Amino acid sequence: MSTTTSSPERRSGPETRAAIQQVATDLFTTKGYEVTTMREIAGVLGIKKASLYYHFAGKEELLRSLFEQRGDEAQDLLEWIAGQPQDPALIETAVLRWVDSFSGDKLRGIRFMSANPLLARSTTASAGERIGSTLIAIVDALAPLLPNHTPIAELQLRMALLSINAAVNAAAGTDFSDDEIIAAARQHAVTILAAQLP
Repeated sequence: MSTTTSSPERRSGPETRAAIQQVATDLFTTKGYEVTTMREIAGVLGIKKASLYYHFAGKEELLRSLFEQRGDEAQDLLEWIAGQPQDPALIETAVLRWVDSFSGDKLRGIRFMSANPLLARSTTASAGERIGSTLIAIVDALAPLLPNHTPIAELQLRMALLSINAAVNAAAGTDFSDDEIIAAARQHAVTILAAQLP
């Protein structure tokens, strides 16, 4: 399990919050959401339970925050796309920007969702819907830039954007490292887009 390098006394509020999210993601994925306790998360971090509750009211809020953070990142990408020159080269740049934004922590989030679809859906419904609707908006922003905008080309654009999810699911039960999964997702996205871009 990954740990943070800052000691508990030296972390700022945002650093503590990020460390809590990282440890929670690790524990939720490796041990399971139901059996992981707030006390255990605090213990791994070396902080008091009260400090943990200062940042998050409970496990549901903590889990929801993980998805809200990813929703913010998707929204940032959409806003970035709007500010770029609108030409076909933007498609690959934007898709790879999304794929490259994934880290080991974020891959664990995908694994958690895959292993706990009902829990993820019920606990994070609004955050998950936000991510999904923002990714659709990203496709809607990029699809008109396709040189040959057909339904199949648009579907391939969606597949390229979601290549990271496909790579994580394909690697389930294997020993592939997070770096290898991200590299495979990146190559997969490039290959899919190569069929549509000059």
